[in-house]
Amino acid sequence: MLDPGIQAPDFTLPGTETETLNGENQISRYRLSDAVSSGPVVLTFYLFDFHPECTKDVCDIRDLQWLDLLETVSAFAISTDKVFSHREFAERHQLDYPLLSDSDGTVAEAYDVLLDEFADHRRISQRSVFVIDTDQIVRYSWMAERADDHPNWHAVHDAVRELL
Repeated sequence: MLDPGIQAPDFTLPGTETETLNGENQISRYRLSDAVSSGPVVLTFYLFDFHPECTKDVCDIRDLQWLDLLETVSAFAISTDKVFSHREFAERHQLDYPLLSDSDGTVAEAYDVLLDEFADHRRISQRSVFVIDTDQIVRYSWMAERADDHPNWHAVHDAVRELL
């Protein structure tokens, strides 16, 4: 896991939103360096769409009222599931922030949160949270040690508030 003070690796990943380009719907792509240009980013990695512990985490982010009040803060959730699964997951849980697909695990690997194997699945993101500032520096990091561990959202909030 990347520690605070480390440069966060940039990435460009497809997400749950679509955009119209030349009259056709295209999958939107999200770049970390673009997001941090407008403010801090709360970046979470999770195992799978529809996994009970991951569902709790992504719904917790949805329910964090302080994220709504902090308009310059972006939130992204990343797993190795595909965009199509993400869309169904986001619709079912009314998620109002992008879920990004790291289908080959390279971004999770760059953030040092890639699990080689979990429940007979290969190259899966470990549940983790990063707060990244506008210089693309990690200011807060957390990673689950057990399957039922959950982030301390108060600590994440404090890290974000320090950046504003």
